[in-house]
Amino acid sequence: MSWDSRDSRGARAWRWVPLTPATLLLLLFLAGPIGYCVWIAFTDTQLTGASGSHFVGLDNFRRAFADEDFRNAVWLTLVFTVVSAVLGQNTLGLALAGLMRAASRPVRTLTGALVITAWVLPEIVAAFLLYAFFRREGTLNAVLDWLHLPSQNWLFTLPILAVSFANVWRGTAFSMLIYSAALAEVPRDVTEAAEVDGAGGVRRLRYITLPMIRRSIGTTLMLNTLSTLSVFGLIWAMTRGGPGNRSQTLPVFMYDQAFLKSLIGYGTAVALLLLLVGSLFSVVYLRLLKVEV
Repeated sequence: MSWDSRDSRGARAWRWVPLTPATLLLLLFLAGPIGYCVWIAFTDTQLTGASGSHFVGLDNFRRAFADEDFRNAVWLTLVFTVVSAVLGQNTLGLALAGLMRAASRPVRTLTGALVITAWVLPEIVAAFLLYAFFRREGTLNAVLDWLHLPSQNWLFTLPILAVSFANVWRGTAFSMLIYSAALAEVPRDVTEAAEVDGAGGVRRLRYITLPMIRRSIGTTLMLNTLSTLSVFGLIWAMTRGGPGNRSQTLPVFMYDQAFLKSLIGYGTAVALLLLLVGSLFSVVYLRLLKVEV
């Protein structure tokens, strides 16, 4: 072996030295807890610790798939994610970004401030604001009564849609900011040339704007979906998963099983299944992002 190859290997080894502390911290505070959670998911660990902890294999996962409440939580999670993230935040964010691009500077400033204010509010504050908006004696019903329209208890009759709207209201600013940056990169001369050729607004959006910002759309969808899958505080403060289990998404169901019913092993297994759902969404979006514009 030549001295040059030895020096090259030594240089490569020394380059890893500055990364050693960060690697150790990741292993200690990230990989360690994740590995422990994976182990707990295969045990019957309870929060009280009265019965000890025993390895039960796949029993927690079998129990989840046989549990009607778990299947209901999976369905509501998908509804909540599609309605509030894929359709709500994504579509509304793109629409606001497009409208702000064509609006005057004062309108852009005012609209941006209002939308971003909802985003920067703490989740619990946003949840109580929307609870006051949707409750039986809340703002929405007061407006409907003033218009002589029928009102109802929205948090009882349509709880999953109420919390979905709350998530849209709070999270649209993120999509709007990404799409505003993406639309700013679309050459105006291209859209102006298409307009001169007779292309209407819908055709320009479909054949010019959307293809040019397709990567931004995929990135926004992925980030919105992953953040929405883990929403807990907003739903818990507004409905606590109720009435009954009609707004009990997977994070709320996991909390109920792990901390209210003290079934830490079962709740952790549900958390791993939620992680699997998020991974499946990520794989789909990453494959879409590989498609060249």
